Amino acid sequence: MSAPRWIALLVMILVVVTLALGFGAVALSPTEVWQAVIGSGDPTTETIVRTIRLPRILLGLLVGAGLAGSGTALQAALRNPLAEPYLLGVSGGAALGAVLAVTMGSEGATTPIAAFIGALVAAQLVLMVARAAGGRTDPRILLMSGVVVGAFCTAAIMVALVRTPEGAVRGALWWMMGSLGDARWSVVLTTAVSVGGGLAALLWRGRDLDVLALGEEPASALGLDLDRTTRFVFITASFLAAATVAAVGLVGFVGLMVPAIARALGARQARGTIVVAAVAGGVLVVLSDLVARTVMRPAELPLGAVTALIGVPFFLWRLRQTVAR
Repeated sequence: MSAPRWIALLVMILVVVTLALGFGAVALSPTEVWQAVIGSGDPTTETIVRTIRLPRILLGLLVGAGLAGSGTALQAALRNPLAEPYLLGVSGGAALGAVLAVTMGSEGATTPIAAFIGALVAAQLVLMVARAAGGRTDPRILLMSGVVVGAFCTAAIMVALVRTPEGAVRGALWWMMGSLGDARWSVVLTTAVSVGGGLAALLWRGRDLDVLALGEEPASALGLDLDRTTRFVFITASFLAAATVAAVGLVGFVGLMVPAIARALGARQARGTIVVAAVAGGVLVVLSDLVARTVMRPAELPLGAVTALIGVPFFLWRLRQTVAR
């Protein structure tokens, strides 16, 4: 990607972060925001900026980066521009694992682990269903498989919540729709470690992703171990999806839209695409969250609803393009 486009992307990050710090239930001027950041402002303003909005923004950047990295890896492995963790049921599997852990009374590190196991199982189920139908790489069959597995995970979550107290059920349903409202510095730190590790692993194997995207026969001819590389991609993509689900719940379509945006900006090789997608994904999630908490304030919309309103038309456009080829 050219230097001017990088500069434009970085400027966009600064603009979006500045807007997200200033707007909300209480509007703040740029001067008030800056004084709060450096610790010389009003105590109430400092609390709003440094305790509520700043961790929320950083968590949004991390979640967007994780979902974008997961979607980029899945699209390369499956050679399918419609592949992404939400549509393939991976995020639904992660949500099921997390909900089961919570309803059984587990806390702390158990929830992310359960989310990762759920995401991994869901990914394997989708591939098994698509393979049984004879169309593992066919976008339509793969998407139908993802819809089936995602619907099963949603039904299983509903069953798991039957005996859960009413207050916990409302919280779980809101969490399933995605929200950055409970962002805390501890969650930001945990998510940063998880997402950073997952993205680093993908960047380390970036050349293998480029070879894998050429197709099975060319990749085999170049000496790539297809099964091992594909397994690595699915495990890493599932880990990234699980990290985001454990942090903020279900946020769909980011992994679908952002890799296409990265390629439109000029990213071609896997490593460059992952980096650009991670940055653009963070911008998209923070901007979506800004819309979610300001468009109907003081009420707050679910983050997943905002990304879906953007992502569904994008998905239909991409599906039409894919089927027409």
